Amino acid sequence: MTGETLKRQFEELHTEATILAGGLSDLSQRATVYRHLFLASGGNHAFPLIAAHGALWAGGYFRMGLRLGSALSWQYLGQPELRHNQLHKLAAFADVFRDINRRVCIDTYVNFHFTRRLGHHPQAVEFIPSELLEPLNRLHAASNSGHELPDVEKQIIYEAHFRHEQQHIVGPTLTSAVAEFDWPLVRALALKPAVRFAYFQGSRRLWFRNFASQDERIEKGLLAFSLASQAGWSTVDAALRHYRVLPAACFALPAVYFQELRAAVLAAA
Repeated sequence: MTGETLKRQFEELHTEATILAGGLSDLSQRATVYRHLFLASGGNHAFPLIAAHGALWAGGYFRMGLRLGSALSWQYLGQPELRHNQLHKLAAFADVFRDINRRVCIDTYVNFHFTRRLGHHPQAVEFIPSELLEPLNRLHAASNSGHELPDVEKQIIYEAHFRHEQQHIVGPTLTSAVAEFDWPLVRALALKPAVRFAYFQGSRRLWFRNFASQDERIEKGLLAFSLASQAGWSTVDAALRHYRVLPAACFALPAVYFQELRAAVLAAA
């Protein structure tokens, strides 16, 4: 297989992933794609499963944040144009987070399926960063043999993927967006989320001091994996129901549901 053929397959996968990831507000569709990747890996790829929780949790967080911003905008009651501009900035800031989730979904889908098909090709490293290529090849080897990796191995793969996304997508985009969001009070509140995924026990939350800090995002991301490991992966998967966004068919016949969704979305595109 030539390098040109590899490039064409990579580009075709990227086009498919871009369509499947949907628009900015299609969080449930992205959660379905993420869950597909987890299940297709034989339960070995923890990153997309936890990312599915992130996508579904974020839907409620965005709605709450926009309502709060609308309430706080009344401080500009006597300045209607300024109030309008601040609300526009808030909506654009929320869209940055949605776009990050979308781009991470695309990247995760492409990386998984490209390495699944061609991860051992000598030129694969030209398309998949070396820090991801080896862990994903180990993941596929385990999945192809019907072997579920121990959590210590799952964490190595998860952390490699998590750090990759933080470095190449989340970090640069978020840094730029924070610098441009000129509404200090709302910006400060937005960067201190109390994240609670549905698989967390009791009242446990991930309290952020500054979401713009990459070190803190990595720290909390690793903690999210640890809490998932403690809960058990079947519990983490089943907890996606608790957001009441994904349809029952997604859980009853997940492979069929994803393939039907994929066919419909690609056909519509």
